[in-house]
Amino acid sequence: MTDRLAVALLFGGRSSEHSISCATAAGVLTAIDREKYEVIPVGITSDGAFTLQPDDAALFALNAESMPTVHDNGTRIHWPESASTRELTVTENGETRSLGDVDLVFPILHGPWGEDGTIQGMLELVDLPYVGSGVLASSLGMDKHFTKSVLQQAGIPVAPWRTVTAYEWHTDPDAVRASAADLGLPAFVKPARAGSSVGVSKVNDWAELGLAIDIAFAEDDRVLIESALVGREVEIAVLGGRPGQATRASVAGEIVISGRDFYDFDAKYLGAPGIDLVCPADLTAEELATMQELAVTAFDAIGGEGLARVDFFLTADGFVINEINTMPGFTPISMFPRCWQESGLGYPALIDELISVALARA
Repeated sequence: MTDRLAVALLFGGRSSEHSISCATAAGVLTAIDREKYEVIPVGITSDGAFTLQPDDAALFALNAESMPTVHDNGTRIHWPESASTRELTVTENGETRSLGDVDLVFPILHGPWGEDGTIQGMLELVDLPYVGSGVLASSLGMDKHFTKSVLQQAGIPVAPWRTVTAYEWHTDPDAVRASAADLGLPAFVKPARAGSSVGVSKVNDWAELGLAIDIAFAEDDRVLIESALVGREVEIAVLGGRPGQATRASVAGEIVISGRDFYDFDAKYLGAPGIDLVCPADLTAEELATMQELAVTAFDAIGGEGLARVDFFLTADGFVINEINTMPGFTPISMFPRCWQESGLGYPALIDELISVALARA
């Protein structure tokens, strides 16, 4: 018998951020307090199969030469059949056995089919508590168009943008080009629902727009064209409170770009040069207080719970929110845990806090 809490760590998934989710899993598997938690590693293959994976962080560590992945080992995880039980079972070699009751699910999934409310909805259906935002906030945070719309309604500055559907682009590309011209150059083209800078291009000449849109459409059927903002790229980490408690914001971090067009996938995860991550960022007390207030307001505006990273540009006219990530990168060197570490909450303690908040909310 054990009095440890059983945590199902859910990672991998069908999105293009599969490997980043695996790397996040490696970080959590390494740092989580094993005296308090029994971890059940549930890996989702790129085809969407739920599998029982080895409890071995080294298998999922980020490696630029061989990106980590969830291999289909033939096992199949079965979620509770109703809200009346929390028992998790696994079928392996033709036999089904119990993994015991699950106290909490920690879904460290990035991108569609995980960060976008889909997994959250599945867990809600069988009444399993989980870390992070619920269905609505997860869905909103995943979709850049609707995030911007909600934040704009809340009076929070966002970069000017134009959303383009696949139908619009294929039926009247000239109209799309004409409307994009109003945003000025340079501009960014992004999938509406993707993360880790996957499918993102910087356009310095309108002749590049077509290719950039095609790249973005490979990730989603809606694409954003945004005005490029001139300013410092700063980020802040947010933690939702327990019931009746306020949302909290960390110190800020800064992405200093010296040799690249923007903070792309290679720079984020593969150690490509030209990027420095500085934490804490060099801000005045007034600037930090303003940024923290805006981050909390944005988090609350989308109905966020658990955690988020809010990305800003500090322009000559003040702070502008770029996006909200409701399941940000969570490797030990990612900006979200780094910001909290600099705020006095270390990586293992941060994991503990997220689990405690989720259980209190449930």
